[in-house]
Amino acid sequence: MGDNKADTKKNIIQSLIFKFLERCGHQGIAFIVQIILARILDPSDYGVLTLLTIFITISQVFVQSGFNTALIQRKDVTEKDYSSVFYLSLGIAVFLYGVLFIASPFIADFYEMPQLKQVLRVLALILIPGAFNSIQNAKIAREMQFKKLMYCTIGAVIISGTVGIVMASMGFGVWALVGQQISNQVSICLLMLLVVKWRPMKVFEFDRVKILFSFGWKLLCSSLLDTLYRELRSLVIGKEYDSSTLGYYNRGKQFPELLVNNINGSIQSVMLPALSKEQDNKERMKSMMRRSIVTSSFIIFPLVMGLAVVAEPLISLVLTDKWLPCVPYLRVYCFTFAFYPIHTANLQALNAQGRSDQFLKLEVIKKSYGLIVLLITVLCFDSPLAIALGGAFTTLISCFVNASPNNKFLNYSYFEQMKDILPSALISLVMGVVVYCITFLNLSSLPTLIIQVAVGMIVYPLIAWLFKLECFTYLLSMIKKIVHKKKA
Repeated sequence: MGDNKADTKKNIIQSLIFKFLERCGHQGIAFIVQIILARILDPSDYGVLTLLTIFITISQVFVQSGFNTALIQRKDVTEKDYSSVFYLSLGIAVFLYGVLFIASPFIADFYEMPQLKQVLRVLALILIPGAFNSIQNAKIAREMQFKKLMYCTIGAVIISGTVGIVMASMGFGVWALVGQQISNQVSICLLMLLVVKWRPMKVFEFDRVKILFSFGWKLLCSSLLDTLYRELRSLVIGKEYDSSTLGYYNRGKQFPELLVNNINGSIQSVMLPALSKEQDNKERMKSMMRRSIVTSSFIIFPLVMGLAVVAEPLISLVLTDKWLPCVPYLRVYCFTFAFYPIHTANLQALNAQGRSDQFLKLEVIKKSYGLIVLLITVLCFDSPLAIALGGAFTTLISCFVNASPNNKFLNYSYFEQMKDILPSALISLVMGVVVYCITFLNLSSLPTLIIQVAVGMIVYPLIAWLFKLECFTYLLSMIKKIVHKKKA
């Protein structure tokens, strides 16, 4: 029993390392590509793509959500299950492409942007390879073979980044972003064909699909609600304001989202299959969930705090002054995404227990009060920043809503969760104040940014060490073990 537990822990840590390397490698290269593209293209180009990506993202929910998670969560999954879900997802993807193709002129007329019609018809093609990729991802996650995923995603982002930069340099404008998106999906699909030894069988078992659907449909509805809700703000801003404003809003959101998703996404991608294997051991699940929340918060809090403080010199240097209007949105979303470790850990624990009914119930509750807040900000304030602030407020309330079921199922209350993240939050705040004080030196952007980053990197671990934070000690011990094994 002890050996099995040790093997499971080792497998989780190895999977987490590869998943983290995959996310960091992929997002790091993608970040560099986005910087180059942002310096070449106009904010209005990003506004157009952001608007169209909303419709693609909503469509992808039907193609990739629900069944994908069901394949990971279920204990008994056969090759026939993978094939059956693939054919169903592919059929849905083709159908939705047809819907978007027909709807594109109406969307263009609604937003009074004629160019949307052709751009959407081309961009929507990414739904087709996405159907195949969703099954490949499910198989990799179930078998925890994240090393293979790392090679494929990094390779795909290099290929697609090159395509986007070349097209942007040649003056293709928004089409450079479209080319980048499509080439990324096609590349990762083809690369995973080489490393994931799975091919669809010529079989479709409706009975097996029904079993998976009984779990997956609730997650699909939950994901659809969440996606519609998240993208609704962009839809409103795109309609009420110009495409440049939407570009600033999306860019401000993108920086902290990129940062948080690298870390939190890595942890949670590994945690779902790991928690699913322990779904009959509630005490073990609580311990794993607690470690996930504490560790991810300890890493994420100082990063988003630091990003919010250095936002202005960072944007000026990296993207040029034409993007400075995105700074207020960036700071708001730093606060918003800081709480994502709590959200995702609680929701993944529910998924691992097969409680998709509770998952859906939570989504309905959160989106109900979220829509009320959105309506208030739109009707009472003529400001896209107010819309972003409303989202930050609902995110804070959602921490307590998402934690409520696991108070019952795992005996892990939201008071315990808040207590677990409080030390990291407090020392991050102290670090943020110290780093902000550097601005009073009235230096230019580059030296200010360098000093702020250096001070933040020293102050945060120093405070954690002085107060002997358990998470800091845990991470140090894990790093020492990894280094020791490499030397051995």
